[in-house]
This record gives sequence, C-alpha cells and structure tokens, in this order.
Amino acid sequence: MNASSPNHTLSAAITMVCAMAIIGVIDNFIVRLAGEIGLWQFHFVRALVALPLVMSLSLIGLGTLRPRRVWAVALRSLLVAVSMLFYFSALAWMPIAQAMAGLFTSPIFILLINALALGQRVGPWRIGAVAIGFCGILFVLQPDPQDFDWAVLIPVVGGFFYALGAIATRQLCTGESTVALLLGMWVMLGLMGVVGLAVLGLFPIEVAPGPDGFVARGWVWPMWQAAPWVGVQVIGSVTGVFLIIRAYQLADPSYVSVFEYSVMIFGPLFAWVAFGQPVTSWQIVGIALIASAGGIIAVRSR
Repeated sequence: MNASSPNHTLSAAITMVCAMAIIGVIDNFIVRLAGEIGLWQFHFVRALVALPLVMSLSLIGLGTLRPRRVWAVALRSLLVAVSMLFYFSALAWMPIAQAMAGLFTSPIFILLINALALGQRVGPWRIGAVAIGFCGILFVLQPDPQDFDWAVLIPVVGGFFYALGAIATRQLCTGESTVALLLGMWVMLGLMGVVGLAVLGLFPIEVAPGPDGFVARGWVWPMWQAAPWVGVQVIGSVTGVFLIIRAYQLADPSYVSVFEYSVMIFGPLFAWVAFGQPVTSWQIVGIALIASAGGIIAVRSR
C-alpha cells in the first residue's frame, strides 16, 4: 500500500479485533512458562521457531522479506521489541487485566506524541480523553499511594514504546511489506534474547523461584515443561502480530489503535473463564474509561 492509497478503515478495524482475540487468549499462558524459563530465553527460542513461519508467509505470496528502507524497519522493530520486553515482564508479575491496561495506554501516548513532537493540533475533546484514559488506568492498575510499587508502571513504559512503534509503522514504514516488518520484529526480539542471555551468563545473579525470577533467569535446559506454552505463543503471536501490522498499514494509527482495546475484553474474560482470575468492578469501570478515551481520540483524530 503506498502513501496515496485510501485508508481502509473497516478492514483495519476487523483485522485488529481478530488480532486482539488471538493475543488476549495466548498471553494468559505467559505466567505458565515464566516459572520454568526466563524472559531472554523465551524471546530467543520463540524467535528461533517463529522465523521459519514468517519466511513461509513470504513463500506463499503474502509479502516480500526484503525491506525497502532497512533503517526504518530496524528502528520500528527496536521500538516494538522494547515494548514487548516490558509487557511480557509485567505478565509474569501481575494479573493480565493490569498488564494489558498499562500496555494499551499506547493510543494516549500516540496522541501526546503527535501533538508535542509532530505538531498535530489537539482540541479540548482529545485533551479530555487523555484525562478520562488516565483515570481509567488508575482504576485498573490500582496503585497504593501509601505503599507505591513502581512495578505497576512497567506495562505503562511498554505502552509508551508501543506507541512509538505504531507511529513509526505509519510514518516511516508505509509501503513496506507486512512480512518484512514481521521479520524485523522477530529478528530484533531474538537478538535481544541473545544479548540478555549473554549478559546473565557472564554476570549471573540470584534468581527468585517461579515467575518472580522471569527477568533475571538465564538459560534453562531442558525446557520441556515450558515448550508447549512457547509453542502456543509462537503460533498465536506470529498470526496476531501479522494482523496488527497489517491493520496499522491500512489506516491511521489514531483510528486503528482504539480497536486494540478489545483485547482488554478478550484477555481478562479468558483469564476469568479458564483460570478463575477475578476482575473487580473498579477494574471493569477502568477498562470502560480507557476504551471511551480511545474512542474519543479516534473520532476526533479523524
């Protein structure tokens, strides 16, 4: 799709909702593998398995592997990969509703970045939406002012980098093959996994048991107990991320990003049905506020 092509907004919306349904289900299983292997091994092994799948997408005619602008694809891949490191770290430590609420602050960050860095005009409606979204984030994350835990901000940092990646997808990677962007992201995640494993191999640190040791844990072998959950993540994430990238290529990020909020229905709902993970009434209110903020931003941005 070139820069002059019209935005296919309906197709983008449907594509994003399908992606979020997949992501919302598979991300519930991160805590299962987080007790067995580490973050860096997870990303390395997942990328190693995912890369042949991505290459097969090109072989069946879904896009070329060769990027037009290597630097743009590399930058976009770096931003998205960093966001995923923060997000998956949060999934190991907190309920999925809280982790997702932090990550999906990205539409608010997209608006702020467009206004402050790119000079986009922002009126009172979208300023109000930011305030509503911020209140929703507080309801879902539920930070304790008396004993504030900085860990609740980990997925929010992921949301910031995810917003940068979404803007880069639209601003810098227009015309790039969806498969090339997908390949770039997996290569970057794999490289980050290698770097993390190398650092922990050279400078090992004490690792807490279970999911609490997810980030600090180095190479673990054998990893048979975690292998099925890694497989679920590989297949689901290759499919889901392919659809996400395609959605952002079809329409403006400020429009597409609002449909990412559907994952905050799919993810917690699956966690409740499959694992009995509760969602409080205040968190439901917070999810509704965040979705409302995203809707306002999308409508006013258009």
